[in-house]
Amino acid sequence: MSGNPVKKVLIYYRYFGRTHGGGDYLPLAFVAELQKQCDVTLALDWTKYFHQAVEFFGIPIDTSRLNLVMLMPKDYNPTKHSARLSLLRFRKLKKLAETADICIACDNLMDFGRPAHHFLSSAAFGDAGFADYVKTHRIPAAVPLSRRLRDLADKCLRVVLGMRTRREIICNPKEHIYPNSRYIASLLLEYYGGFNGSVFYPPTIFDIAADGVEKDPLKVVYIGRLIADKRIADIISIVERARELSGKNITLSMAGSMWSEEYREKLEKLTSGMDWVDFPGELHGAEKTKFLLSGAYAVHAMREEAFGISITEYLKAGIIPVVPDSGGACEVADDPELSFRDNEDAAGILARLLEDPEFRERQRRRCAERAGVFSRESYMQRQHKILKEIVGS
Repeated sequence: MSGNPVKKVLIYYRYFGRTHGGGDYLPLAFVAELQKQCDVTLALDWTKYFHQAVEFFGIPIDTSRLNLVMLMPKDYNPTKHSARLSLLRFRKLKKLAETADICIACDNLMDFGRPAHHFLSSAAFGDAGFADYVKTHRIPAAVPLSRRLRDLADKCLRVVLGMRTRREIICNPKEHIYPNSRYIASLLLEYYGGFNGSVFYPPTIFDIAADGVEKDPLKVVYIGRLIADKRIADIISIVERARELSGKNITLSMAGSMWSEEYREKLEKLTSGMDWVDFPGELHGAEKTKFLLSGAYAVHAMREEAFGISITEYLKAGIIPVVPDSGGACEVADDPELSFRDNEDAAGILARLLEDPEFRERQRRRCAERAGVFSRESYMQRQHKILKEIVGS
């Protein structure tokens, strides 16, 4: 990246939480690289935990040269939002964007009031119609009256306030949209008819050598949110069936935070009497690393996953993942022999891994090769290339 005068870059990200996920890495990594040649402003809804995140990831950001802006009021609660706060954010971002040469949204779409670069982190970026399309892969013949009225009211309100709909941003050829997988890119093309941009795989921060680590050869793992949308019950059913098919006493360990106390009770009831299933809770740092390195296999069941950061973590930990034959997880694993049509098919793949040494070793080598695509070094190369294009454009 080169050229004079120094360009001013505005980056938007929602906020950093008390614990830090993979999504938090991207805006910080962008800031660090762009600071080398640009004046950077980082606009957050909520600035609490920002400095903690910088320290946690160890990213070399010069905070003395960073213009850090909080968009929401001091008493802002990240769990509660409103149309009034959305308008406040839009107006502040629009004003900041007036003096910026480049605007970047690091968490899905954002209206800066001018063309920008939008890095998508999920399919849930505010268009209910598209979110439904991701789940069904079809546009309904008749949209419910309540939805049509709500969409019309939203569009009219945005016109009055000078804001754009998500469709208007995506379909504007002056905007740049970066889906986080080919899977999401194809759905955008199908639903909206087109967009200006390219796929950009997000960073995955778990990087550790799995060679020489002794694994439990009968351990299946899962890491992520314990929520119904992740089809946790299906994962348990798949492993249970694989135990029957293989005759092996495989275990299942599911790490992550419970969505609710009600869901916890449901899972406890479901797994009553299954002494081969355990829930170690939410893991971070060394505990997470130890957990992942202990596993031999993983099962992922959500089909509508936009990307699948946990799959990259499995690959880099030397774990063989069994994934659905559609969605972002399938794209990350990139192996038809590890992709399943239904639960019975998934159980069959897992049983084969347990029973067929040649198949298992072939998959281990394949997964090790695929892990390289998502290494920190590979990500930084992708980031350097895309930011060079953005700053040079």
